[in-house]
Amino acid sequence: MRFGNLELYLVNAGTFMMDGGAAFGLVPKVLWERELPADKLNRVPMAANCLLIQGEGQRILVDTGMGTKLSEKERGFFSLADDGGLEAGLAKLGLGVGDIDIVINTHLHSDHCGGNTKLVDGKPVPTFPRARYWIQRREWSDALYPNERTQATYLASNLVPLSESGQLELKSGNVRVAPSVECQVTRGHTYAHQSVIVKSQDLVAIYLGDVAPFTVHMERIAWIPAFDAEPLETVETKRSLLRWALEQHALLIFGHDTRIPMGYLQREGDGYRVEPARSW
Repeated sequence: MRFGNLELYLVNAGTFMMDGGAAFGLVPKVLWERELPADKLNRVPMAANCLLIQGEGQRILVDTGMGTKLSEKERGFFSLADDGGLEAGLAKLGLGVGDIDIVINTHLHSDHCGGNTKLVDGKPVPTFPRARYWIQRREWSDALYPNERTQATYLASNLVPLSESGQLELKSGNVRVAPSVECQVTRGHTYAHQSVIVKSQDLVAIYLGDVAPFTVHMERIAWIPAFDAEPLETVETKRSLLRWALEQHALLIFGHDTRIPMGYLQREGDGYRVEPARSW
C-alpha cells in the first residue's frame, strides 16, 4: 500500500491456532463463535501479521512472529503453518534480513518476537544483523524476570542475544522512531505494550499489536482476551483509541486477524464496525 511518502507491507509470518476461550476471555463461546467459529479442539485461527514500513531512507519491521526455533512438537501444538516464515515473506518483496534497519516489538510474547532470533549452529542469534531492536524498558524487565503466569511466553532465547550483540534499544514511554513513525504505549495487554503510529502527509495508521488482536476486539470495547495482564486498563486504552481513530480516520492494522488485517473504524448505530481497507 502506498501511504503518503511511505510504503506499507503486511508480511505474513505464519498462521497458527489458539484456544478460543483464551482469545476472547470472559465472552461466552455462544457469542464469540458467531464472529469466529472454532475447530473441534475449540481453537481459532490467528495470523502473525508483521508490518514493514519502507521510506525516508529506512526499513522498519514491526513484530516478527513465532520465528523458526520451535520444535516439531511445538509447531504441532500450534498447528503452525508458515510457508517459509518471515524471511520468505520478506524475500517475496526482494528483501533479505540484512535490509532491515529497525525492528520494533510491540511486546515480548513469543508470537510477536520469536522471529527476533534464529538458530545458527544450534545457538540463537539476532535474525536481523544490522537492525536496532526497539523495546520498552518495562517490557524488557518483565520479560527477563517472568512470573508463574508469563514464564511460558517470555523466552530468553528471543531476547538475550539482542543484548549480547549490542543491538538493543530500550525506550521509556512514547518515542519517535523516524520522522513519520512513533511508538505509543498502549497499556493493558502487558504493562508496557506499545503500538506503532505512522503519519505521512494527511494519512494516519496504527499497528495495534495485541490491543485488539481481531477487528471485533475494536468493535466491542468489553471483549478482552484472557491473556491481558490489565484487562480494565485495556478497556480504557481502547476507549481512547476508538475516539482517536474516528477523529483521525486512522487505518487500523491488526496483528492477528486472518480475514480483515487492515480497515477503518466506522460508527454503526450505538456501536462500531471495522470496514476493510479497499486498497489493500
